[in-house]
Amino acid sequence: MPAVLVSLAPCVVAVSGGVDSLLLAVVAGRTLGQDVIMAHAAGPSVPPEDSARVGETAAAEGWNLRLVTAGEMDDPNYVNNPVDRCFYCKSNLYGVLGGLAATAFAGRAATVVSGANADDLSDYRPGMEAAKRFGVRHPMLEAGMAKADVRAVARELGLPFADIPASPCLSSRIFTGTPVTAARLAAVAAAEARIRRETGFSLVRCRVEGCAMRVELAPDVLADAALLAAVAPVIAALNRDIPNQCPDITGVSLDPRGYQRGRAFTRT
Repeated sequence: MPAVLVSLAPCVVAVSGGVDSLLLAVVAGRTLGQDVIMAHAAGPSVPPEDSARVGETAAAEGWNLRLVTAGEMDDPNYVNNPVDRCFYCKSNLYGVLGGLAATAFAGRAATVVSGANADDLSDYRPGMEAAKRFGVRHPMLEAGMAKADVRAVARELGLPFADIPASPCLSSRIFTGTPVTAARLAAVAAAEARIRRETGFSLVRCRVEGCAMRVELAPDVLADAALLAAVAPVIAALNRDIPNQCPDITGVSLDPRGYQRGRAFTRT
């Protein structure tokens, strides 16, 4: 990966706050020095803990960090939440980062790079098409790294985020076809944070379909009567409080099916 980064320098790294982009940013910062800028878009769809993690890592590593506004919430193609929502999200982001890359290095052409890895090729990723259109490069993918390699390198470097759970954007909790709004995203963030805080569960997804929010938990939680009893009052409180925060959501309940990756995404 360092060799790929050197060949692409100077670079603007898109840092979301997950393990992939954080590792890329750390390696880029240590490899390229002044020839790299880290960019983080802290919009409504970014989990607050991810933005906090970016800030903490930037301080620890001494990054040149730029906070940007991607503007996806002003794009009706994104807000309407079609099956290719991620294409519009990334198009907005990469458009902004492309502008930064064009001006940040005193006339030197810079490359926008992302934390995509080889595992991302096994799934439907419309954001990758946006990256292709905007000329974004993927150093870890080009170095042949998969997700397991990313975590292994992060552990080898002693980075504190090596084993953090997957952290997709909050819009991934909104079912395809249900509009993405700031109020829905804030409700999802608040509900997930409260469940984690009051139960200690690490795997929590609060999905919104229409006016309903359903809480997905790990299968081992659903199989344990004591754990279910512990989370029941939290969900009852959310059922009371979330509709006050976001009137578009009229109820919160436990999904008896448990966690399933990508359940809110409906590809037709």
